[in-house]
Amino acid sequence: MHAYRTHTCADLRGSDVGSTVRLSGWIHRKRDHGGVLFIDLRDHYGLTQVVAAAGSEALKTLDALRAESVVTITGDVVMREGGAVNAKLATGDIEVVAREVEVQSRADELPMPVAGEQDYPEEIRLRYRYLDLRRERLHANILLRSKVIASIRQRMIAQGFTEFQTPILTASSPEGARDYLVPSRVHPGKFYALPQAPQMFKQLLMVAGFDRYFQIAPCFRDEDARADRSPGEFYQLDFEMSFVTQDDVFAAIEPVLSGVFSEFAGGKSVTPAGEYPRIPYKEAMLKYGSDKPDLRNPLIIHDVGEHFKGSGFGLFAGLVEKGMAVRAVAAPRTAEKSRKFFDDMNEWARSEGFAGLGYATRKGGEWGGPIAKNHGADGMDNIAEQMGIGPDDGIFFAAGKETEAAKLAGFARTRVAEQLGLIEEGAFRFCWIVDFPMFEYNDEQKKVDFSHNPFSMPQGGMEALETKDPLDILAWQYDIVCNGVELSSGAIRNHRPDIMYKAFEIAGYSREEVDTSFPGMIGAFKFGAPPHGGSAPGIDRIVMLLADEPNIREVILFPMNQKAEDLMMNAPAPVTAKQLKELSIRVIADGTPKA
Repeated sequence: MHAYRTHTCADLRGSDVGSTVRLSGWIHRKRDHGGVLFIDLRDHYGLTQVVAAAGSEALKTLDALRAESVVTITGDVVMREGGAVNAKLATGDIEVVAREVEVQSRADELPMPVAGEQDYPEEIRLRYRYLDLRRERLHANILLRSKVIASIRQRMIAQGFTEFQTPILTASSPEGARDYLVPSRVHPGKFYALPQAPQMFKQLLMVAGFDRYFQIAPCFRDEDARADRSPGEFYQLDFEMSFVTQDDVFAAIEPVLSGVFSEFAGGKSVTPAGEYPRIPYKEAMLKYGSDKPDLRNPLIIHDVGEHFKGSGFGLFAGLVEKGMAVRAVAAPRTAEKSRKFFDDMNEWARSEGFAGLGYATRKGGEWGGPIAKNHGADGMDNIAEQMGIGPDDGIFFAAGKETEAAKLAGFARTRVAEQLGLIEEGAFRFCWIVDFPMFEYNDEQKKVDFSHNPFSMPQGGMEALETKDPLDILAWQYDIVCNGVELSSGAIRNHRPDIMYKAFEIAGYSREEVDTSFPGMIGAFKFGAPPHGGSAPGIDRIVMLLADEPNIREVILFPMNQKAEDLMMNAPAPVTAKQLKELSIRVIADGTPKA
C-alpha cells in the first residue's frame, strides 16, 4: 500500500465498499455524535467522510487535532445508512471507518476558518492567502483559471498561432503607464524596465517573418488597483498576425473567445463567433455613454438637445444655446413608482459628483415633473416619440458639456437598468468598439495628442495625415468588450516609417525624438515590415467574468492589495546596504533613490 494514499478524497464510490484504503488530506470539519467522531477529510480533489468509532485509538488521535491538521488515514470503506447519504457529495454514498491515523502535520489555531464561505477582511485573507486558497470557492476559481488558459492555448494553436516567449527585462518606454524599473549591477546608473506589454517585441516578431504569434504574457504596470485591474502584474493573451486586415483579426480571435466562454459558461448564452456587433466609438459614446457598453442592458441613450432649443424649459434651452448637450435615458414601466424613485436617482447622481439628474414622469400618457411642466406636453411627446417609449415610461435627463453629459447618461443607463431589473441574466454579450479617433486635443498642454495607441495605422494612411483635420482622423483601433468589461485593446499597426514620423509630428514629436524613444521598432521598419495587427485580451478579466466574481483579486493566486503590497511575503521591503552598493544606489531619508 502507498505510504500516503491509495485514492484521492474524491475517488471512492459504492463499488469500493469492502476495500481497505488509505487517504491523506486536511481535517476540514469535525463532528462528535454521541462519542462517534465524524471527520470530513479534504484534499485538492474533494471530500470523504471518515468515521472514528467510540473508544478507538483513531478517535483519540483525531479528537486531539485542530481543523486543517494534515493526516493519513487507513480504514475500510462502508456504505452510509440511508438517512446519512449526502447526494451533494461525489463520495456521499460511502464513508471510511478509520483503523489507523498518522499525523503528518498539526495545525495551530487558525486566523480564519477554511470551512464555509464567511467574509473576512481583505488584509487577513491576503496575509494568509495559502489558507484562503484552501476555501472551496477560491480553490475552484484558480482551477478554472488553469483550465481557461489551457483551453486558450489549444484554440490558438488550432488557429495556426505559434507560442513564443518575449523578454521580461527590457527598456523603459515613454508611452503608457509607469514602468517598474530594475537597476543594472553591471551598468551602474542604468535601469531595465519590466514590460508593460510585449507590444514592441511582438511587432518585431512580425518584422522577423513569424506569421502568427501568441503568448500568455505577464505584464507589469505601476498603477493603482481597480476592481477589474490588479496593481503590479497581470496576464494577457497577447497575439499578433501578419498580412491581415481588421476583419482578419476579428475572424481569428472571435472563435477563441466564444469557444472558451461557451466551454466554461455553465450553460449561459454566449455571442457566437462571427456575430459580434461592431460599434463605432462615436456611436458607443452617444448610445451607451461609454466605450465599454454592456449589451445585456436594453436601454439606449438619446441626444434630445434639439427639442429644447427655444423651449419653455430655460435651463436646458440655455445650455443647448451654448453648444452643450442634453441626453435622455428611458425609465420603462415606472408609472407606479413613487416620486422617491426619481428623487433618489437625482441624489445618486449628485453623490457621484454630478450637478444632478433631471427627470420627467409619465403615467397613462400624462406627464409630470418640473421639466415636463415647463417644456409642455407636446414637446415631451416629441421626445417620447424619438425615444420610442410608452405611455407609462419615465425619462431621465443628463445635461452639460458633451463629455460630462455622456458620462452621466452612461452611468444613469446602467443604474436605471439595475434598479428596474432590466439586465439580461445568464448571458455573455460581446462586441467590438471600432473607429477610435487617432488624435485628441490635450487641454492641459494645449496641443494635439494621440488619443489611444500611437503605433496604430491611421485610416486613410499618409493622405489622411496630410489632408485632414487631425481631430477628424480615425484609426484602425478596436476594443473587445464583454458585459461592460473591456477585455483588450488592439489595432492594425503602423508599419511604415514615413507614416509613423508624420503621425508623431502631428502630436508634437520630432523625427529625432521618435528615433531616440523607439529605436528598435523604427529601425526594424526600415528593413521591410509586413502589414500586421493584433490584440491582447486580459486573462484575469476573462476568468473574473466566467467565475462571476466582482473583483479581479478573486481569480489571482497571490494578488497584492490596493496599495500594491504583498502582505504575505512582505513586499515591497527594504534591502541590505550590500545589495544597494552592488547596484550603485543609495536611499536617502525621504526614500528618493540616488545613483
